[in-house]
Amino acid sequence: MLMKEKTNQVWSTDITYIKLEKGFVYLAAIIDWHSKKILSWKLSNTMDVSLTTTVLKEALALYQKILKKMGY
Repeated sequence: MLMKEKTNQVWSTDITYIKLEKGFVYLAAIIDWHSKKILSWKLSNTMDVSLTTTVLKEALALYQKILKKMGY
């Protein structure tokens, strides 16, 4: 069992699709397990590697200072 005692210890990602009248869009998000906060998200009409890497890079950029203070 993974221990998640405080914010920013464990992040996960999720990708889902949303059906539209003329196709699909894809939603990718980075989620903090402890706080359940969405750290970063992106909507795209294609599910390619840039969808997930962009979301991860954005989350790391936004939370970099916090992570450094925590020793990560």
